[in-house]
Amino acid sequence: MKGRFEGVETQVLGLSVDSVPSLSAWAESLGGITYPLLSDFWSHGEIAKLYGVLREDGRSERAIFVIDKRGIVRYVDIHDIDEQPDNEELFRMLAEIEPKLTAKWETENLIEDPEPEPEADVVMYCTPWCPACRRARAYFNENDVPFVEVDITRDRSAAERVRGWASGYETTPTFKIKGKVIVNFKRKEVAEVLGIEF
Repeated sequence: MKGRFEGVETQVLGLSVDSVPSLSAWAESLGGITYPLLSDFWSHGEIAKLYGVLREDGRSERAIFVIDKRGIVRYVDIHDIDEQPDNEELFRMLAEIEPKLTAKWETENLIEDPEPEPEADVVMYCTPWCPACRRARAYFNENDVPFVEVDITRDRSAAERVRGWASGYETTPTFKIKGKVIVNFKRKEVAEVLGIEF
């Protein structure tokens, strides 16, 4: 959200029931995180429990909460660990909470001249923080498969295409390989389309 809500009092926080060393290793594996990560490790999952997202097995659901300045929870999204949350929905909610954002949000989200879809046998739609995208990138490089990478956080027309293919979600990686769309890095399916031995 950096840049998109410049000058607005919006703070992103990450919270996990994992320990601080685990969070540090995870952030490092992603190449760094631009927002604070908080550990809800001790006493284990106390905050997750308060928000109703702590499972009986001690893990937490993957959830997003938007809380306004008065401490009122304005938005809750609990979704599968493999699903990318709908960022546009979050931006809409933030614009509703901060009315001065509405005009800016609408202006930035007008796709008058969408970027054309890349012409390549293999196109990977990704995000900078996606671990499966890194695995797919390594897989293509190991197998000498040329590919075009599209960052859907920067190319919103590409994000719109991904939502159309992935049941409304910005799921990454999503591939278009020789005309076939594959949502998520399904190695066997990717190998079959490319003619690579699995």
